[in-house]
Amino acid sequence: MEDNKMKMYWQKNIRYVLMLLAVWFLVSYGFGILFVHQLNEIRFAGFKLGFFFAQQGAIYVFVVIIFAYVYLMNKLDKEFDVDEK
Repeated sequence: MEDNKMKMYWQKNIRYVLMLLAVWFLVSYGFGILFVHQLNEIRFAGFKLGFFFAQQGAIYVFVVIIFAYVYLMNKLDKEFDVDEK
């Protein structure tokens, strides 16, 4: 039973990592490189949005992803009763 529980824990952990990596890829590569011309039609804080994502937006999103991962892992740890008490 314990092996099954740990397997489910790691499956959810990997699912979270893959979802967050997909967001990171979309923002850094997609918004910063692939869709830059379409996003440059939009202005954000006086800058073209594509330029913003290429220069700083991806970094901000990466920091948010770190906090999201911490939140999700704390929630997962509590769900599987492996949290720090």
